Amino acid sequence: MSKLIDKFFPFLLWWPMVGRHTLKADLLAGLTGAVIVLPQGVAFATIAGLPPQYGLYTAMVTPIIAALFGSSRHLVSGPTTAISIVVFSSLSGHAEPGSAEFVQLALTLTFLAGVYQFAFGVARLGTLVNFVSHTVVIGFTAGAAILIATSQMQHVLGIHVPSGESFAHVWMDLFTHLEQLDPRVFGVAMFTLIVAVLFKRFLPAWPNLLLGMIAGSLLALGLGGEAAGLAMIGEIPGHLPPLSSPDFSLTAIRELAPQAFAVALLGLIEAVSISRAIAAKSHQQIDGNQEFIGQGLSNMVGSFFSSYAGSGSFTRSGINYAAGAKTPLSAIFAAISLMIIVLLIAPLMAYLPIAAMGGIILLVAYNLIDFQHIKKILQISRSETAILLVTFFATLFLHLEFAIYLGVLLSLVIFLSRTSTPEVITLAPDPTMPKHSLINVEKKPLAQCPQLKIIRIDMSIYFGSLTNIQRLLNRISDEEGINHILIVSSGINFIDLAGAEMLVQENQRLMQRGGGLYFTDNKSRVCQFLRKGHFLQEIGEDHFFATKQEAISHIFGKLNHKICARCDKRIFKECETVPQEEPVSSLHPEPKEG
Repeated sequence: MSKLIDKFFPFLLWWPMVGRHTLKADLLAGLTGAVIVLPQGVAFATIAGLPPQYGLYTAMVTPIIAALFGSSRHLVSGPTTAISIVVFSSLSGHAEPGSAEFVQLALTLTFLAGVYQFAFGVARLGTLVNFVSHTVVIGFTAGAAILIATSQMQHVLGIHVPSGESFAHVWMDLFTHLEQLDPRVFGVAMFTLIVAVLFKRFLPAWPNLLLGMIAGSLLALGLGGEAAGLAMIGEIPGHLPPLSSPDFSLTAIRELAPQAFAVALLGLIEAVSISRAIAAKSHQQIDGNQEFIGQGLSNMVGSFFSSYAGSGSFTRSGINYAAGAKTPLSAIFAAISLMIIVLLIAPLMAYLPIAAMGGIILLVAYNLIDFQHIKKILQISRSETAILLVTFFATLFLHLEFAIYLGVLLSLVIFLSRTSTPEVITLAPDPTMPKHSLINVEKKPLAQCPQLKIIRIDMSIYFGSLTNIQRLLNRISDEEGINHILIVSSGINFIDLAGAEMLVQENQRLMQRGGGLYFTDNKSRVCQFLRKGHFLQEIGEDHFFATKQEAISHIFGKLNHKICARCDKRIFKECETVPQEEPVSSLHPEPKEG
């Protein structure tokens, strides 16, 4: 009963940790997070095509629900750049960005994404995220960063670009109308960016994005503000998130369901990967299924409080951990602190130039690109490079949700390709070792028995790998003439139905040739499956052994001892029981010359 309660109310697990010491640490971490998310929330909402206040609403509601129903003690949820650009890409074709209809669609998209995430968690599909290559996330994020920067170039340069244009057309328009560049707009954007970079470089503890925005606003006022042609964001409503309602019509659900799935998948990848990255430092166990449920509930509830799709933020979560947060209360304190800050300073946002926001977003986009990992991928792995480049270019030139699916599909294809070619190692006993331990013959050249082949398969035997394994077994019997094959199964984690049927077939083929297929060091899970499917009986229980020595001793009794008598390898201890015939040359010595 207690486990069931903990599942539905996971915050009861960490609530006993709360005390005077943790409250102080969490409050300080929360205040730091609130200052960080203030400029980020405005920037991310702008990227998503929503009014700026919706980014702040998301940062007020989403972290509270995710903290209460997730599993990580340090994950801070809210608006993120990657999801913001997917929201914009998914909805810009359905409605004008910033319009009431666009906002309504964004809320519906958020609710549907939350339903997907919650359903995945309830169905205990948390391990699915493990099959998404981290390279996909790196490639997608790098592509999204380029798209984010591209979307802000018109605000940075002061050049008008028609809305809804593709990545390539935007840059064509920018270069075609470069003479329209407004030096004041460009100056404000660059000044904002440079100030933010300098504060990050020399005073990293200070809120560099917020200070950069303040510096850009002061410069814009000095240049004449709106009177000089510098557009402002406008005043943000200074109140808490208002109630809202997604559109539950069948038409809206049918239109947005595919895009919502992409948002849900990306959000889960972000949240779980960030949780695990920080948990590696904090030595905390992360429950992927519970994290799915927490993210799903945060988006579902958030859609009724004017919040758009959110996920875990690496920047804010990392700062939360570094600031000394002890429990998820830090994320809740960050949300409450942000509410108080917004109520106090919302009117000042009217003096924030769009050019300054563009400069900040350029910096955010640059920081999204993981240059270190990209360089490493390009240097060490062709397959990972292919995943990276395909995902990156698909993000730039195709629909973003399709780019995510394509990257995930490609990573799965390469994963299946790798596992379909198992590593098979040939073993032989080393006579120099006390117990004649079996050694990889590629590491140490050892003599091998001409009648018994010993191999170790370091991969599961399933439908994807059985063709290669069957081809190997055929080659051993046909080309090497060895029909007794012992498989050391310590590296086989599971065998599926197709794999078991193949082993039965191969054993029958070898037995017809006077040999057989034998197994040792089998894992209990594999044995239980083979026994349950009656494959153990079909192969023969006398073909399965607990130890290598027991297997070799039994198989040796089935070998052709006439061949053993003439063999000069004598690699097994049992070989000593068979008298060795003297070479013909020693029985009939050739006459000496002279």
